[in-house]
Amino acid sequence: MDESLAEFFRFLALEKNASAHTVKSYREDLAQAVDFFRSQGLTGTAMAGQITTRHLRAYTGWLHDQGYAKATIARRQAAVRSWFRFLRRQGLVDVNPTEGMRTPRQDKKLPNFLPEKAVTKLLEAPQAVTSLGLRDRAILECLYSAGLRVSELVGLDLPDLDLDSAMATVRGKGKRERLAMFGEQSLEALKQWLAARSQLLAGLRSSRPMEAVFLNRRGTRLTTRSVGRLLAKYLAETGLDPEASPHSLRHSFATHLLDHGADIRSVQELLGHRSLATTQIYTHVSTQRLQDSYHKAHPRAR
Repeated sequence: MDESLAEFFRFLALEKNASAHTVKSYREDLAQAVDFFRSQGLTGTAMAGQITTRHLRAYTGWLHDQGYAKATIARRQAAVRSWFRFLRRQGLVDVNPTEGMRTPRQDKKLPNFLPEKAVTKLLEAPQAVTSLGLRDRAILECLYSAGLRVSELVGLDLPDLDLDSAMATVRGKGKRERLAMFGEQSLEALKQWLAARSQLLAGLRSSRPMEAVFLNRRGTRLTTRSVGRLLAKYLAETGLDPEASPHSLRHSFATHLLDHGADIRSVQELLGHRSLATTQIYTHVSTQRLQDSYHKAHPRAR
């Protein structure tokens, strides 16, 4: 049993190019599922072959009873489903019981984004007079201008940048590569930070070559958590929505592009979405805003 799980995690990492974060999530989700199945009296090395649709329904019911959100339940079901597809392909089980497993209907949740004026206020918040201030402005500019995920931003290396073309090669989910584009202001902010970055490393007298574009004050690669903290700092300073996250700037990027007439397939490419359906959520945002404006402004709307 443990060996089949280990093989599955190796398959995710090596063949599916899943990130370390994704593998960790699958590991945690499947550990919980296996613990539940063992509590139902299923044991032994061939335990997976004993799991039936009835056990899967019981597991889903238990997740509901524990108060997990629909999105969490769907994710954990997806982990079990992926595992059984792998087991079936490897010939380790005769049937795939997850084929009859139903996924709970998800509540549609519109992405959290910032209005254009709020984004401008946020981008101007870092004081571009210190190396870290220049870094922070470049970070916020790049998140919004290029629509980057925070993991893509902190994963950027110097060879990924093509400043002459105002583009960068980024690696998204599943390590899929795409080209991200920078506007004039974000490109200028990035150039200013790169000059300050060289001075920062010179001051630290570090002999280690450092490829990461965005560094902390110690000269090592910035983490996603650090980006979240610095954003929270500037949100507090500007009095903007404290619930906004680095991903909110990506949402803002897509929403504002569509508001200004961008083609949805172009937005899909810029975001690196594999499915157009994922991008279409932003059309709902724009439509909702139009409806709100109509009901507020039209004399016969109420």
